[in-house]
Amino acid sequence: MMRIVTAATLAAFVGLSMTGAVAQAQTAPSGMRTAQAAPTDTSAQQRRRVIRRVPVYPREEWRPPVYPQYNPGRNAVRDCTATYVQEYRPSGTVITPRMNCYWRPG
Repeated sequence: MMRIVTAATLAAFVGLSMTGAVAQAQTAPSGMRTAQAAPTDTSAQQRRRVIRRVPVYPREEWRPPVYPQYNPGRNAVRDCTATYVQEYRPSGTVITPRMNCYWRPG
């Protein structure tokens, strides 16, 4: 615990001593200030980025991207039948699951 307190105190002391050095560097003679180059208007314009905007047009109502669209009505129930079927492939015959579903009134 004592090491942490000592490290924090040392860091604060170094930070305070650096602010004095920065203040001295900013108070340079006026002859040195004129030697520094100021950015011109043309260089500032060249650096300016153009932000491209993509227009977004909302749909009137949201619909799921399923074709064909089918509304089964109120209280409809989805009835599914799952089976296994053989598929003949170049690597050999395999058994795969198949599912057939339809909507029925609930």
